[in-house]
Amino acid sequence: MTRSDVLIAASQPTATPSKPRRRFWSAENPWLWITPAIVFLMLYSIFPLIYNLVISFHDWKTRSKYWEFIGTENWTNLFADSRFWNSLMITFTYVIVAMAIQIVLGFIIALLLDAKPWGSGLMQALIILPMVTAPSVAGMLFRLLTHSEFGTITWLLRDVFQIMSAQEPLIGGTGRYALIGILLVDIWQWTPFFVLIILAGLKGIPEDVVEAAHVDGANWVQRLWRVKVPMLKTVLAVAVLFRLVDLYKVFDYVAIMTSGGPGGRTETLSYYGYVNTFQQIEWGYGAAIGITLMLLVWVSAFAFQKIFRIRW
Repeated sequence: MTRSDVLIAASQPTATPSKPRRRFWSAENPWLWITPAIVFLMLYSIFPLIYNLVISFHDWKTRSKYWEFIGTENWTNLFADSRFWNSLMITFTYVIVAMAIQIVLGFIIALLLDAKPWGSGLMQALIILPMVTAPSVAGMLFRLLTHSEFGTITWLLRDVFQIMSAQEPLIGGTGRYALIGILLVDIWQWTPFFVLIILAGLKGIPEDVVEAAHVDGANWVQRLWRVKVPMLKTVLAVAVLFRLVDLYKVFDYVAIMTSGGPGGRTETLSYYGYVNTFQQIEWGYGAAIGITLMLLVWVSAFAFQKIFRIRW
């Protein structure tokens, strides 16, 4: 072979072996493994959302049993409904008060447990018990504890501390304190959630960082506010977002303890949607309330991330 033949052969491009085509059912194909999750998401999340959006523009005729298209009538009636606005304000009040108290109490209890007092391991085990209790059971328990005649909490507030009278108990009367009674069971059951999340975050903070701040002359408050709290920002954000969704859709406690009363003073948006959907058989109107509640959760979660500049 001459030199020119070698140069010609070297200049010719070599054929690259083609990659074998992956079949759909191949173990190397990722779609094989995520297809069940996509189907599950479509069936139980996206389809109900689209279905509710469609029926929010219809009205179910119970006698003739058919859907009548009414356009935006459900939505216009919704924003002109004083009962809807009342339930919306009660929901906002419930979410803000419960979230603030649970964060503060959870932070305080987590700091105490992080100091490792005597019996802290047993306390951490016992503090989980309210969380594993069914909300319906917790609601029934506090319904008995706040009973206007023989409830223990009512007895403490009325006879021991003399905060309220027999004519205006915690649950009952004109409903002046009824929302506080529902908040008690929510705070009792879900403050441990914040305790465990914050405690896990505190245990994950490197000791050398706290010790370095202590050597630099930072006192306990400065070490807490300038070192620990910023490092707990992401942990707190996750806990707040989880609880934000649950607080907006609170239903069990209201249905068991007060049924939205007295006088609509404890009627949250989720319970009002339940009344229209399953008691008054206004399915289109109930769908509009449900979509409104979902939008409120989305907007609140998005605003929380933007205001506090949460970066995941």
